[in-house]
Amino acid sequence: MAGEIITIQVGQCGNQVGKHFWSQLCREHGIDVDGQNRIPDDPNTPRSDDTNPFFKQNDRNRYTPRAIMLDLEPSAVQDVQNSFPDFFDNRNVWVSPEESGAGNSWSKGYDYGFAQQEKFLNMIDKEIDATENFEGFQLIHSVAGGTGSGLGSNLLEAISDRYPKNFLASYSVFPSDESEVVIQPYNTILTMRRLAENSDASIVFDNNALLNLTTRVFRDPYTSYLHTNQLISAAMSSITNSIRFPSYMYNSLPSIFSTLVPTPELHFLTAGFTPFTSDYVSGGKEFKSNTAYDVLLDLFDDSNLLVTRQSDGTVYFNTYCTLVGQVEQSDVLKAISKAQQRLNFAPWSSSSLHVNIGRRSPYLPPQTKHTYVSGLMLSNTSAITSLFRGTCKMFDKIFSKGAFLNTFKDGRMFQNGWDEFTESREAVQNVVEEYSAAEQENYLDDIILEDENMVGNQSAQLDADGDDII
Repeated sequence: MAGEIITIQVGQCGNQVGKHFWSQLCREHGIDVDGQNRIPDDPNTPRSDDTNPFFKQNDRNRYTPRAIMLDLEPSAVQDVQNSFPDFFDNRNVWVSPEESGAGNSWSKGYDYGFAQQEKFLNMIDKEIDATENFEGFQLIHSVAGGTGSGLGSNLLEAISDRYPKNFLASYSVFPSDESEVVIQPYNTILTMRRLAENSDASIVFDNNALLNLTTRVFRDPYTSYLHTNQLISAAMSSITNSIRFPSYMYNSLPSIFSTLVPTPELHFLTAGFTPFTSDYVSGGKEFKSNTAYDVLLDLFDDSNLLVTRQSDGTVYFNTYCTLVGQVEQSDVLKAISKAQQRLNFAPWSSSSLHVNIGRRSPYLPPQTKHTYVSGLMLSNTSAITSLFRGTCKMFDKIFSKGAFLNTFKDGRMFQNGWDEFTESREAVQNVVEEYSAAEQENYLDDIILEDENMVGNQSAQLDADGDDII
C-alpha cells in the first residue's frame, strides 16, 4: 500500500489551485463533493484505485481529504468550503482572526507563520496520527504574494526541521511579468531560498506560460486564473496517477522524484502537459485522436510547457513521463528512441527517459468520439535558470535603489538590517551556478570523490583491529 500524503494549501493561490486539485481527484475516484461515493462500492469487487494516499475514509464510507488549508484572509478558503460542503476537516482549516491578509508582504506572512507555528505543527501532527504509513507532504503556494510566499516559507522551514525524514515537495507558482505587486521580486527571492534549502523537489509553474497556454486550450477567449489553475491541477493529478492507480513502479513520491533529482541542489523541475482533454479541464477545445508516439514527442515542445523557456541550448539531466489512455508499447519505444536523438542530455546523464504507463480512471465519462492519450512530463533541465535569472534581475533593479524596503522594516527577519535579502539573493545565485555547473562533463567528479573520501574515513574509524574486516 502506498504511503499517505498530506497536502498543505497556503494563501489565495494555494487554496484556489487546491480546489481544482481536489475536484479532479474526486472525479477520478468517483467521490461526490460531500465525500460520499457516487457509486456504492461492491463488497465483492475490489476497487482498482487506491484512495488512501490522499483521502481518509470513515466507517460510513465517507471520504475526507488529507488536506490542511491556511490563509490570512477568508475568501479563498470560504470558496473551497462552499464548493465542497462538509468535505474538508474543519480542524485542518485556519484563517487569521484579523482576516486582514498579508498585504502582499513576505515579511508579514512569515511573521504570521512564526507566531502560529506551533498551532500549524499541531494540526499536522494530528493529521499524521491518522495515518499508518506516512510518506510526506506536498505544499501548494505562490511565491510572489504575501501569504503563500511568507507563511509558506516559514512552513517549509518548520516542516523540514520537524519531519526531516519525510518527503517534502512543493508546487510553486511564479508571477507573470504583468503583475501589479511591486515587491514581488523581494517576495520571490526570499521564498526561493527556502525552496532551495528546505524542499526535496519543487515543481515550478509560471503565470506567463500558463496564461499563454489557456488561449490554446480553452474555447473561452477571456481566460483567467480560473483556467490556469485547471492546468496546474491536471499536472498534479497526473504526477500522482501512479500512486492513486498503483502498479509495481512509481507508486510513491520518492520513487517518482528520485528519477529526477540527481543531487539535492538540482531539485527544481519543469512540467509539460498535452493534450488538456475533458478528462482534465472544462470548456476546453476539441482534440483529434492521437497516439503515445505523438504525445511523448509533443511533451518536449516549448509550447506545451507550464514554464516559459528562454534557452535555445537546453541541457536535460533527467526526464519522467506519464501516459494515460490506450497506449501501444511500440509507440512508446519509437518515441523514446526519437527523443533521445533530439534532446541534449548532460554528458554524465544516462540519457534515459523514464516512462510510466498510467491508468485512466474508470469513473471518468467514457471517450466516445475519439480515443485520447494524455501525457505529463517532468524534466530537470538547465533551462529553469532563465526564470531564476529573470527574477534576480528584477530583484537587483529595485534592491540596488533601496526601493519599497519600508514594507519589510518591521519584520522579525529584518531587525538587524537587510542581510536576509543579500543571503537569499546569494542562495538563488548558487542554484543558478549549480545548474550551469551541471552542464559540464565533470559535474559529478567532485561529488563522487567526496563520497569516496567519506567512505574511506568511515572505514578507517570502523576498522579498529586493522584487519580490513568491517
